[in-house]
Amino acid sequence: MRIGLVFRVLLVAALLDGRASGGCIHFRDARDHVGDTGCVTGKVLRVEQGSGGVHFLDFCSDYRVCPFTVVVFPGDLKRVGDVRQLQGQDLEIHGKIKLYDDRAEIVLSEPRQIGGKVRLPPIPRDYDVERRGSFSAGSYHKPKSSTRKTARGHGAQATIEQPEVYGPGPD
Repeated sequence: MRIGLVFRVLLVAALLDGRASGGCIHFRDARDHVGDTGCVTGKVLRVEQGSGGVHFLDFCSDYRVCPFTVVVFPGDLKRVGDVRQLQGQDLEIHGKIKLYDDRAEIVLSEPRQIGGKVRLPPIPRDYDVERRGSFSAGSYHKPKSSTRKTARGHGAQATIEQPEVYGPGPD
């Protein structure tokens, strides 16, 4: 009887020790661990770019019913790297598990949050997050002149009217 009790205590201690040393939970169980800081594992089926340049790592074929997602904000992309390369990979994501819109999520803001030997290349220098992958950093153009051309090509001065101030201004 005493040996059985000692065995059970050792077994529980070993399980707890394995969990504390970085054992990951499956993404389907992440909602049960909201508020914890830990590791969530799963295969990234798709990397989607949302409005404003926010990237989402989807672990389910239909993100609307998926219990977990990883969010990368545009300001963190330069630090994290080209997250589009994570599509199709089995990942371990470390961080605080939060609840947003009735779904568990981890915000990916540092490359060290990605476990394993995954190393992301930097995002392309000319990748514009706001333009959904448009590769144009823009260029400077001289402002147009303030004269308008008439039908015959003669310049006509554009006039700017100054509004009159009525009454005394604020003191």
